[in-house]
Amino acid sequence: MTRIESSHRFDVPVEQGFAFITNTGNSPSFWPGYVRLEPESSWGAPGDTACLVTRILGRERKLVLTVTAFEPNRLVTYTSTQPGLPDARHERHFEPAEDGFAYRLVVEYEPRSGIRGVLDRILLPRGIKRAFANTFAALDRELGRRT
Repeated sequence: MTRIESSHRFDVPVEQGFAFITNTGNSPSFWPGYVRLEPESSWGAPGDTACLVTRILGRERKLVLTVTAFEPNRLVTYTSTQPGLPDARHERHFEPAEDGFAYRLVVEYEPRSGIRGVLDRILLPRGIKRAFANTFAALDRELGRRT
């Protein structure tokens, strides 16, 4: 199992950060490669499913996200499926820290076998880390505007 995680601290209350990040209407402002959220999507309780379309390497890709836990101001977990990539498990941790909160992102997946496994072990972790960094930078801008 491959597990990638990163954390970043924000200077807004955890309640404000959680409300902003989990509101799908705000996703275009911080989700890397965001194109659109399909209209039938729902997000906010275990069992909800959202279909997110992103642009990666110039091509639109459909990402299906299924919520497995939704604990306000604390934790959101979900699974994702996307053609061409291994299925993944995601954790979004919201932890109070001084006058703000720490936001910890986790992606976990089982690398595939064969040549695709090379991609999963070498290139995919780099892409995930880059997406984490881009997400944190965008949230710095967005949450900074709201203080």
